[in-house]
Amino acid sequence: MFELADVVAASARIRGRVHRTPLLSATFLGRRLGVSVFLKCESLQKTGSFKARGALNKILSLDAGERAKGIVTVSAGNHAQAVAWASQLVAAPCVVVMPGDAPRAKIDAVRGYGAEIVFHDDRDTLFVKLAEVRDARGLTFVHPFDDPVVLAGAGTAGLEIVEDLPEVDLVVVPVGGGGLLGGVATAVKALRPEARIVAAELAAGPGLAPALAAGKPVPVPRPSGTLADGMTPPFVGALPLDIVRAHRVELQTVTESEIASAMRTLAGRAKLVVEGSGAAATACLLSGRLALRPNSSVAILVSGGNVDPERFGKVLAS
Repeated sequence: MFELADVVAASARIRGRVHRTPLLSATFLGRRLGVSVFLKCESLQKTGSFKARGALNKILSLDAGERAKGIVTVSAGNHAQAVAWASQLVAAPCVVVMPGDAPRAKIDAVRGYGAEIVFHDDRDTLFVKLAEVRDARGLTFVHPFDDPVVLAGAGTAGLEIVEDLPEVDLVVVPVGGGGLLGGVATAVKALRPEARIVAAELAAGPGLAPALAAGKPVPVPRPSGTLADGMTPPFVGALPLDIVRAHRVELQTVTESEIASAMRTLAGRAKLVVEGSGAAATACLLSGRLALRPNSSVAILVSGGNVDPERFGKVLAS
């Protein structure tokens, strides 16, 4: 487990290299639900998602020898982009293992940051392929969601939420591997113990609920072709799982149609281009399944905006 002090240290380490993203009021949502709603716009972050925070914190914490060996990671897209970008900042070679069906916009961005991509078509064995590449080349692994330094970086988004909205009552966070959820929950609950944390995960392929039921990370089937590709790692991390249990994080699922509707709502009303994973927390709030205290303050993590233009256009037109 890590602590608020680690998140504060991460904030100091990455300050000036990532954006302090805005926490925008969303009156159009608040009026509908009888609460005050705020959007933490990580879709406007460096590389287009919250992942820049954790990747940079980790890579800046490595010594010169670890960087010189080269960096390797595994990701369907957002973490891949973030690690490639952060590696470029420190002139470290970077290799990314990606599924062959990763979104084209994310593949192009990873290459644009100068990283080498190793494609692997079987999502269930991505981490096996990652280990092969790491061991064969002697690279330094940056885990996408189960490293305390990465989680501390992600937690800086939660730190900023409480700094900007000290009275926050509820924070809704999308969950895939659990890195963002673990980091944000740690920061928010340390500063605002009475706040609720809700994790939004895919109804068609949840990972957190099975892990909680088993008491440990377990491999889970994930849906193919989902809008929320960033929420489909093959398992939830052990550290995020411990944090979820410690802070009694609540779980809610969201459907594909609810995510698409939230993407349209955020585009039409907030003028935000948001990918499926980034819209999942908004979808959770709009689903009507969350118990909300009237006039409470709700913060939603809009976690990323890296969506293929063609796919986004189809969602808007549907």
